[in-house]
Amino acid sequence: MLAAQDTMQESELDAGPHGGAGTERFCVVTRAVKPVDELIRFVAGPDGVVPDVKRKLPGRGLWITASRKALADAVARKAFARGFKRDVRVPADLAALTERLLVQSALDALAIAGKAGLAPAGFAKVEAALMRDRVVALLHASEAAADGVKKLTGVLKSRPDVDRITVIRAFDSAQLDLALGRANVVHAALLAGPPSDTFLARFQRLERFRTGNSGEGGASRAPN
Repeated sequence: MLAAQDTMQESELDAGPHGGAGTERFCVVTRAVKPVDELIRFVAGPDGVVPDVKRKLPGRGLWITASRKALADAVARKAFARGFKRDVRVPADLAALTERLLVQSALDALAIAGKAGLAPAGFAKVEAALMRDRVVALLHASEAAADGVKKLTGVLKSRPDVDRITVIRAFDSAQLDLALGRANVVHAALLAGPPSDTFLARFQRLERFRTGNSGEGGASRAPN
């Protein structure tokens, strides 16, 4: 561990205890090593700092805990200039840009789940899925009518695994339409499978960024 700490002190860029292929990285704000799913990577592009939410952009990067507060602290402490060892422009809307990219990343994963047949949409299909399938999440558009939500919640509560199913109301119908490739999506279910796991991981990171904690804001469990 001492060797890893020495490496981090020498350079904060992509620092972590397991090298380039590791699943943990060093947060330059909290000074803690965390799983990459709890962090956001930033790189220095030609126009300034860029969020690399899919961890694919070239160059060395800085890792920051996935929360608005941590990002604000990074800006206030000039962590980007220190980490990149040069003056680098920090966009005034960096937090908003980061959130938009996190939203799009989650919706991209939802689209893949949909193409894999893991995201039935429409009240009747969702109701049927809740009664017979391995559902891991229930999605309602943010503007969904209370009556439809209440009816599906009743079906959801009849399941023995109700406490393991995430209820999501973080996206509007237009966003769900685009992700699932159909019109007027108000309700959708998410069935078990690797693409669904990817979506939930990205969604949890989005919620962590918005609220500071996963499972708050746009996600919940079925009400009692």
